[in-house]
Amino acid sequence: MKFLSAIEAVKVVKSGDRVFVHSASATPTILTDALTLRAPELSNVEICHIHTNGVAKYADIKYKDSFFVNSLFVGANVRHTIAQGNGTYTPIFLSEMGKLMANGDLKIDVVFIQVSAPDSHGNYSLGSSVENIKEAIKNARVVIAVVNKFVPRTFGDSLIAAKCIDIFVQNDAPLYSLPVGNITDEEKIIGNYIAELIEDKSCLQMGIGSIPNAVLANLNNHKGLGIHTEMFSDGIMPLVKSGVITGEYKGIIKNKIVSTFADGSQELYDFIHDNPIVEMKSAAFTNDPQQIRKNKRMIAINSAIEVDLTGQVCADSIGPNIYSGVGGQIDFITGAALSEGGKSIVALTSITNKGMNKIVPHLRKGAGVVTSRAQIDYIVTEYGVAKLKGKSIRDRVEALTKIAHPNFRETIAKEYYDSI
Repeated sequence: MKFLSAIEAVKVVKSGDRVFVHSASATPTILTDALTLRAPELSNVEICHIHTNGVAKYADIKYKDSFFVNSLFVGANVRHTIAQGNGTYTPIFLSEMGKLMANGDLKIDVVFIQVSAPDSHGNYSLGSSVENIKEAIKNARVVIAVVNKFVPRTFGDSLIAAKCIDIFVQNDAPLYSLPVGNITDEEKIIGNYIAELIEDKSCLQMGIGSIPNAVLANLNNHKGLGIHTEMFSDGIMPLVKSGVITGEYKGIIKNKIVSTFADGSQELYDFIHDNPIVEMKSAAFTNDPQQIRKNKRMIAINSAIEVDLTGQVCADSIGPNIYSGVGGQIDFITGAALSEGGKSIVALTSITNKGMNKIVPHLRKGAGVVTSRAQIDYIVTEYGVAKLKGKSIRDRVEALTKIAHPNFRETIAKEYYDSI
């Protein structure tokens, strides 16, 4: 077992390498910062990851000759790289990222990870973020692990044997915590609408943020709910403690919360630490529609940047400008569609913070269609619920116009019909 400083450890990275970085709350910033210090002696190093937390120093345009960012899901800390020319975006379902690494389409040279302190058997845990790290480890030339006593030990696919790690770096620092944002009045209304669509004994997928938290806050009177999701945050903890979330009616991995990420407060990380009811699984499992479908009444709750009047969902770009990524939206919408009694829901406020309309006659020029109009069951805003499944285009236009912001209803319908 070789323990080095971060500076010494990252010397294994060579010009032309592709470095894959552990994501979300597990982001090993000490390693990416150390690598950035080597910028003068490196060229054409690709740094690849889904969304990461913290400051991404390597993404500064002044390092463009040394580092190039390849985001599989674009986070706020690297969003600027695409416009500046020192970064790009690879569209991919979260469920399929591991396959890219295994078949060589995404060849990994070095992987940076963060793990827990070893257990009594000398094994480490990926803690709060499993995603596709095992596939990266299996296919990388060198694996560098930051050992951190603050990383929770979790069950499921998170176990990493010491023999899988080439270089160890010790750094004890609290994981990135996400502030719990205030829920607006509009989001509270949306949460209530969605809660009314959820039956007892349902299994939920939802992300993090104000709308998912607003949904969870409205589920206190539900019974026998389960969780099979891509990611979760603090909002589920009260429902577990009150007995609303039990997992007893799930089709697979009963009585367990199944996820591939947990991103939230220190209380959340304490909650998942050594907690046998939490199974942190590889994204190849959590996001596999054939696994998702095994849960009856699977409810997939996702968000959007804008939705057109026919039901096309843009969730990854603002016009041609990439904002986030495809992620797991299609994985779970497909799984919910195949599930007995399943439902797919896309939720969004009717306007942006700047007063721009989100229910639009046509998607903006250059906008990406993440979810097609044939795949969605429900669109929800603070003005109501539009059920789209089985509806004609004409009926969809009418239903979606009704849940648009009142200031835009007349103009968006007119613009749509004038254009055809």
